[in-house]
Amino acid sequence: MTAVEKIEEQLASLRIAKRSMLSEEPAYLLDIDVSKPAQSENSCFVAVSCSNKSIRVYNRETLNFLREYSSHPGILNGVRFAHACDNVVFSACSDGTVKCWDIRLATQKPVQIFSGYPSNVFISFDINRNDLIICAGTEKVEKDVFLVFWDARGITNCASATKEPLGVYSESHNDDITKICFHPIEPNLVVSGSTDGLVNVFDIDKDNEDDALISTCNSDSSVSFIGWSGKDYKQVYCITHDEGFCWWDIAQLDTEEPITLLHVLDVRDAVCVENDSLHYLVGGLYHEKADKLFLLGGTSTGNIHLISCGTDGLSLVERMLSCCYGNLELWKGPSQRKHL
Repeated sequence: MTAVEKIEEQLASLRIAKRSMLSEEPAYLLDIDVSKPAQSENSCFVAVSCSNKSIRVYNRETLNFLREYSSHPGILNGVRFAHACDNVVFSACSDGTVKCWDIRLATQKPVQIFSGYPSNVFISFDINRNDLIICAGTEKVEKDVFLVFWDARGITNCASATKEPLGVYSESHNDDITKICFHPIEPNLVVSGSTDGLVNVFDIDKDNEDDALISTCNSDSSVSFIGWSGKDYKQVYCITHDEGFCWWDIAQLDTEEPITLLHVLDVRDAVCVENDSLHYLVGGLYHEKADKLFLLGGTSTGNIHLISCGTDGLSLVERMLSCCYGNLELWKGPSQRKHL
């Protein structure tokens, strides 16, 4: 059985859309994260943020519902698990807070609240590799836009408290900060993306924002997704709101080599998909063993496209066709299309 066929078999038994409808009014799934198993593979969870302002937690293997947290007065903008403790999950909200929840507890109250400044509206956030620092990005209010930082220590012992920010970066972006992504290995490195088109890499161990800013890359469009890739994760890539793609090699900053690996203005025009046009991009994935960066795209009919990235361009690797049964979507690869 190929890897794609194995994925299809797993998808066929899961109905996350149907299982997430716990009330009469259906909710859209806005963001998703999978816990990083700290002690046991059997303790993995999936958390989703929903359009009805709730966080829902499921068992990863069975997708059985476990917990729901609904005390969010504003719009949810992301959900993340802690790295060292797979029972701890975070959510960012437009009310200017990042909340921490412990799924071992029956309480509906957060075990910790990270409070921003009065005008802050958080639309992105992440927690670094060693669970010490949380960073959230704000929507632009008047002329102000911030990266806000907190000390996250104490989350694993569920110390109930409200924490004030350590400080902010306020000079590196001039519009909404749509994405924040800490480095997968180095806890001091973080990349941010904004509707101003800039993708900034920071070393937060530095004393001030000017020294912390390692690199500024321009996507020439509004950033919708960012990530790290390459050996030792020394590359940064982004997807834009108009389906563009940019890819940079940060390791070349101190050399005379260009840092831009690839810049595609519109991936929909660059990838040839036979009889099934690509409509939008979903995100990216770096495969460590294959040392390969992939993009995920989709269509209005629910089909998924897996796209390989190379310095010579983009190419379609796989197309999975969706077959909808109510709230269940199954994806079929080439070997099973005849059954649709």
